[in-house]
Amino acid sequence: MSEAGRPQPVEAAAPAQPEAATTALDTKLDHAIERLAQARPFAKPAAIGPVLSLARRRLLQPDGVDALYARAASLDQAGIFAGTDWDNPQALSASFVGAALAQGSAQQLTLECISALRMLAIANGAMPHPVVSAEHARHFLTQVLAHNVRRVFAQAPDEAERQGDAARAELIHRLFGFLVAHVGHADILASVCEEIWRVLGQRPIQVQHARAMIAQIAVTLTREDVAAGGVRLGADRLINALFGPTELSRDDPGLPSYRERLAALDRPGLQREAAGFARAMHDVGLVSDYHADFLRWLLEQQLTDLLPDALGLSSTGIDSLRCYSDLVHALIAEAVTVATAQAVYALAMLLERGTLYTPAIAPGLWRQIGLELSAQAEATLAATFGTAVPARVHLLAGVISVLGQPLGVAQGNNPTCQSARAISLWAINDPDYLLYLIAQAAKFDRLRMEFEGQPLESDQLPQGLAQSVPADNDPVSTLLVPHLDRIYNEMGRLCAERPQDPHAWVNPEFHGWWVGRQFAIAVDVETGQLADYETFLRHFFASYHPLFNGNQPVIHPQPAGLAVTDSNGRFVGWHAISLLRVALDHEGTMRGYFYNPNNDSGQDWGQGVIVSTQGHGEWPGEASLPFWQLASRVYIFHDEPYAQPDLAGVPQKKVDDARRMALESWAADRGGD
Repeated sequence: MSEAGRPQPVEAAAPAQPEAATTALDTKLDHAIERLAQARPFAKPAAIGPVLSLARRRLLQPDGVDALYARAASLDQAGIFAGTDWDNPQALSASFVGAALAQGSAQQLTLECISALRMLAIANGAMPHPVVSAEHARHFLTQVLAHNVRRVFAQAPDEAERQGDAARAELIHRLFGFLVAHVGHADILASVCEEIWRVLGQRPIQVQHARAMIAQIAVTLTREDVAAGGVRLGADRLINALFGPTELSRDDPGLPSYRERLAALDRPGLQREAAGFARAMHDVGLVSDYHADFLRWLLEQQLTDLLPDALGLSSTGIDSLRCYSDLVHALIAEAVTVATAQAVYALAMLLERGTLYTPAIAPGLWRQIGLELSAQAEATLAATFGTAVPARVHLLAGVISVLGQPLGVAQGNNPTCQSARAISLWAINDPDYLLYLIAQAAKFDRLRMEFEGQPLESDQLPQGLAQSVPADNDPVSTLLVPHLDRIYNEMGRLCAERPQDPHAWVNPEFHGWWVGRQFAIAVDVETGQLADYETFLRHFFASYHPLFNGNQPVIHPQPAGLAVTDSNGRFVGWHAISLLRVALDHEGTMRGYFYNPNNDSGQDWGQGVIVSTQGHGEWPGEASLPFWQLASRVYIFHDEPYAQPDLAGVPQKKVDDARRMALESWAADRGGD
């Protein structure tokens, strides 16, 4: 249908109408809902259209949200959501609601509004639901409001929204206002803070969204009509880390005033400032603008002996700083600005990881510092990150970030998870090669790689999956992903006619020598059906589970592929990850720890398969699952061919449990082999 695929302007909001006109519209809507309820299943699609049309008209009335809320139960029971994703409210994702409201078609907007009001009716006990509890519905709504915190606390739609689609903006504003009135500010703030802490615990490189939410919380808490209650303590930690992490910056005086205060501070006071910055940075994972300016001030005042305190370094990081002091000072001078403050955390992690001890890294970074970017590279970076500082500064800060936080590289809205994974893997396994690729792309607008001895030039290849540069990528990904995407696709094309999955050849050639040359896949490439799946599972257990592989740890992180499912266990698609390690958690459960190149690795894949990012021994940026649950979602992996795994040594129950979960989820229609 014409409305389904693209955003369309919503009809202009109707002016207040006489009571008789509103009553007539309500009567028509109630009759349409009744006809929908009485329609046979095959006739429901035809009956849904008139209901949605009338519901949309009613929503545009000043009291429309109230009117639809009163009809939420009857709309749901009549089958308004039949045949749509909204028909399974227990599987809905709160993070998608805002985009559907703002960008969906008029029909999608109406369905999303009714869905939210249905959840509110369930949460308030006005509409018992056989699957969704009141607690689940309330949590869902707080998550929706948390993801849309700017709209929630706005007094009215902003100018850009009114200029774009005033009717839609006003309707969304009224809907969120109605939800807030029933849910309450305190619950929303608690959910927002919880969400920020959860995401920041993964230590992403890109933190703009978290910073924006914290800024909104700070503004909200100044309003007299908002009662924060017990939420304030957690909120204050976030706000202080960003706007006043130390004694001198506590009142957020502004950078010029802060520098004046620094000039009057004695040595013990400076040490307290340095320690305060480091403490806040490592606690929250965010870097204050004051922290970045403080590092620059230390360089200017030749007080570099305070850098270890300001970065919160351990003995490893201090040794690295002392060995490469000139380079570190240059990186701070050239890359650390208020606009790139988050690079301070990455610099500390770079030193802590000991990456500079790799012989080629220091020369590679010196090359990066002096690198002259091409006009195209500058334009690409400026379009994404602005022109407040030169593009080369953003890129250098991005290089520090990727080398310091290899697991913070995120895919975002970019469909090229293989390229994001490759950048992360190179930062871990082959950082000097990554620096070489960055220099190529930045200076020459191309990458040159080889596939089985055949040279591939990215600027001579057709466009891949990356149709545009996403706005939420880090600088290195922004520069590299379009080139990597083209080369990866070309490698796949070159071996597309071979009788095996192309990943068997592409992954080692694309990523590096350390990728295992033995390849296993769970499905037949041509048919998509399971192929000797039990042997595949035994092979995975025998290759990576320490109890069945002779206690051999993962030496180099390995690329693998997952069959990702939604919260109902339904197949969503194939996804690239890196298998990092396998180990016991503090409860004695053997877990697989992996890198997922999404902005948020915490996901519900159904059947109780909840991807964890904290609380089970994860290092920042890792995701994890109990090993058998991970095995139930893996569909390709690599290992080394020099030792034949002992397949018979894997207990049958381990295999059966993983196999059952796969057959009840992504492999349900792929044959039971």
